[in-house]
Amino acid sequence: MFFTREKLLEKYNKIKWISPYSKIVAMYSEGYVEIHEFHSRNKCIGGSAWEVNHYKRVSDLIMNARREGARNIFVAKVGRTKLKLIPGIAGAGIEEIEVKDDKIEITYSGLAGGGVAATICRGMAEGVEGIEIIGEGGGGKVGKAKLILPLRKKVVVGVDDTDNRREGATWSLVNEIAFELESKGLGDYLNHVIVQLYPNNPHKTTNCVSIAVTFAVDTIKIGKLIDAFKRVLSDRSLSDETAIAIYKKIIIPPSLKKYGLDAKKEILDLKYAKKTALECDVELVSIKGERGKIGALAAIAFEDNPDEAVKLL
Repeated sequence: MFFTREKLLEKYNKIKWISPYSKIVAMYSEGYVEIHEFHSRNKCIGGSAWEVNHYKRVSDLIMNARREGARNIFVAKVGRTKLKLIPGIAGAGIEEIEVKDDKIEITYSGLAGGGVAATICRGMAEGVEGIEIIGEGGGGKVGKAKLILPLRKKVVVGVDDTDNRREGATWSLVNEIAFELESKGLGDYLNHVIVQLYPNNPHKTTNCVSIAVTFAVDTIKIGKLIDAFKRVLSDRSLSDETAIAIYKKIIIPPSLKKYGLDAKKEILDLKYAKKTALECDVELVSIKGERGKIGALAAIAFEDNPDEAVKLL
């Protein structure tokens, strides 16, 4: 049975044991998909924790899974696998991910409540274009469905050096810019990471951090998003050394992760930053100066690990 999201809402919205997911976003790059699932009503932390635990054990397509509040974040390979669902032990998983032109199709399967989540609850989420229900689930039954989502691209922007010793705060300035660009329909603002850099840097203002923000963007809007970010940051930055780093892939290379760790432990030079950026396909852009490129690149390195990003080494 195939349903558009609107038809699924019409059919199941009055069933009181159905709890719709709030939103689902999927991004594609070079054989990998990153999925952000905002669990039911954007409140169901228990459901998110359950799925992050089960999915990465049950499906070998899942390379990484983490939870942020009531949101599941999965990084997965495109392909197909066979799930061995076992009640209470292996309750649900992703068995296939396909990329077709401008769509990402994800097949979920689960037992009992996990099957209901895999089908109807996800199909009702904002961002879902349609769903093919293979089995509804519920009770002791297996639920299986293929979700059809618009293909988005990942854009990560690292930022450093926006304030001075009198005023300003990079974390909040960048958060407001990202929120504003989302409100204008340029992309979904998905993540904000504060990266603690080497605290004895003589050029710091006070806390010595850089920031990365992540967007899911329609391919045709990538240029507009980046141009708008540059323009607004230039208008609002209070420093003469502001710069950004731009990354458009899902997987962060080991050499970039090493660079990020080095930036926590010692003062780095611009030559090292430029060399690493070139190797890792990161674009460094001067907004008002060059020095900010060093910290902006380090922010990209921790985009997928906000809890490690804030730690002091």
